[in-house]
Amino acid sequence: MTGSGNCLSKTVAFLFQRMKASALLQDNRFFVAGNEAPVAPKRARMLLPRRRMPHAPVMLLATVIAIFSLVPLGFIGWITYDVGWETVKTLVFRARVGELLINTVLLESITIPLSMALAVTLAWLTERTDIPFARLWAWLAIAPLAVPAFVHSYAWVSLIPGMHGLESGVFVSVLAYYPFLYLPVAAALRRLDPAIEDAAASLGLDPWRVFFRTVLPQLRFAICGGSLLIALHLLSEYGLFVMIRFDTFATAIVDQFQSSYNSPASNMLGGVLVACCLFLLGLEVLLRGNERYARVGSGSPRPADRRRLGWFVGPAILLPVVLAVLTLGVPLLTLGRWLYLGGSEVWRIEVGTAFLQTMALAMAGGVLATIAAAPMAWLSVRAPGRFQRLLEACHYYVGSLPGVVVALALVTITVRIVLPLYQTFATLLVAYVMLFLPRAMVGLRASIAQAPVELERAAMGLGRTPGQAVRQITMRLAAPGAAASIALTALGITNELTATLMLSPNGVDTLATKFWSLTSEIDYVSAAPYAVMMVVLSLPLTLTLYTQSKRTAGQ
Repeated sequence: MTGSGNCLSKTVAFLFQRMKASALLQDNRFFVAGNEAPVAPKRARMLLPRRRMPHAPVMLLATVIAIFSLVPLGFIGWITYDVGWETVKTLVFRARVGELLINTVLLESITIPLSMALAVTLAWLTERTDIPFARLWAWLAIAPLAVPAFVHSYAWVSLIPGMHGLESGVFVSVLAYYPFLYLPVAAALRRLDPAIEDAAASLGLDPWRVFFRTVLPQLRFAICGGSLLIALHLLSEYGLFVMIRFDTFATAIVDQFQSSYNSPASNMLGGVLVACCLFLLGLEVLLRGNERYARVGSGSPRPADRRRLGWFVGPAILLPVVLAVLTLGVPLLTLGRWLYLGGSEVWRIEVGTAFLQTMALAMAGGVLATIAAAPMAWLSVRAPGRFQRLLEACHYYVGSLPGVVVALALVTITVRIVLPLYQTFATLLVAYVMLFLPRAMVGLRASIAQAPVELERAAMGLGRTPGQAVRQITMRLAAPGAAASIALTALGITNELTATLMLSPNGVDTLATKFWSLTSEIDYVSAAPYAVMMVVLSLPLTLTLYTQSKRTAGQ
C-alpha cells in the first residue's frame, strides 16, 4: 500500500512538472516567434519580464525645473543688456564696489583659514584621541548650527555693544559657521583607513609628519566642501554683518533696495555678487583636484586606534569647553537675560502668530521644493547621463546663490512683467523653492537610490504602467527620504531672512523677520522670544545632521 502510494505521488508530480513546462513553453513562443503562437496581447504584456521606462516625460519636467533655476543668471544678463555697457561701467567700476570687494576678500581670506584650523583640530580631538566625553564634545561642536548666524550676532552685540568692523565680523562668523567644516572633516576621519598611517609611521615618520603627509591630504575633499559652504554663506549673510556694522555686498544690496526699489545700482551689485559665487565654485573645483581617495586593499579597514593624550589632556579639553561657552553659552545667557528682563509680557500673541505663519510657509515651501526636486532625483539614479548631469548641476547651482540675488531677480521680473505677483505668497514660495532645491534633492535622491529598480520592473510586468510603478512602488519606498527633505527644507526656510524681507506680502511676519524688525528698533527684550523659537525649531535639523554623519561612517 505504501509502495503504491509513493508511485502514485511520483506520477502526479511528474505530470504536474510536464504540464508546467508545457505552459511555460507555450507562453514563451510569443517572445521567440511572434506569429507562431496566438497569445492574447494583454496576457503577453503581463508576461514581459521587463518594460522600458519612458524617461521623456520625467526628462521634460526636470528640464523645465533646470531652466527655471537659471532665472537669476538670466536676470543678470538681461539687466546688463538693458542698462547698457556705459551704465554698467559706471555702476560696477566705482570706489564703492571696490571697497565692498576688499571687505569680502578680507573676510573670506581670514575667516576660512581660521575655521579650517579650528574644525580640523576639534575633529581630530573628538575622533582620533582619547579625550574624555568625546561624544558630548562632538555634539556640542555642531550645536551652533541650531542658532542662526544673526542670532549669534545679536547675542554678542547685546553683550558687547562696541563690537563692529572686520575683526568682529570674522570672530562671529567663525563661531557661527565652523560646524560646516567640522561635520565633513569628522565624517572623513571616521572613514580613513589607519593602515596608511601605520605604513607611514613604519617608514620612520613622527606623528606630526604622519598627520601632515598622509592624513591631511586625504581630508582635501571634506575641507574644500566645507570651506565652500562657509564662503557662500559669508557672501549671502545679511543680518550678522548689519548688526556689527560691517559692509558687504549683501548688506549694500538690501540697503540700496530699501532706498529705491528695482534700481540699476542694486541689480549691478547683484551681478558682482553672482560673479563672486561662480568664482568660488570654480576655485573649489580647482583646489579639490582629481585624486583618488578610495581604499583599494582587500578586506575591510579596521577602526582607528585613539591616541593617548597623556599630560596634554588638560590643555586639549579646554578647546571644546571654550568653544561651547562662546558658541552656545553666550547666546543662551543673552537670551535668558532678555527673557528675564521682559517677564511673561514678552510672550505676546504676536509670537504665536509669527510662529504659525512661519510654519505654514516652511511646510508649503518644503513640500513644493521636494516635489520640484523629484524628477531630477529620479533621473540621476535611474537614468544617469551627460545631459542629466548638466540638469543636475543647474539644480545645485541655484542653491549656492545668495537669497538677496534670487529675491532681486524675482522682484525685477514681477515688477516689469507680472506686477500682480509682486509681494505675494506665490512669489515668496518660488524663491524658497529655488533657494532650497538642492537641500530637497540630496535626501530624496539617496532614498530613491535605496529603492531597487527591480521592483519597478516587477510592477510593470504585472500590468502597471510606468507612472503607476513609480508612484506605487518607488515613491512609497522613498517616502522617509522625502519626509526628511521636507523637514530640512522647512527648517531652512524658518531661518531665512533676506528673501523673506524683500518678498513677503504686507502684514506677513515670520519669526526671522519679526525678530529682525524688533532688533532694528533696538528692542532686544521683545526680540528674544522670536530668537528662542527659531533655536527650538532648528534643533531637529542639527540632530539630523549629526545622525546622518554617524550613519555615513557606519556608526
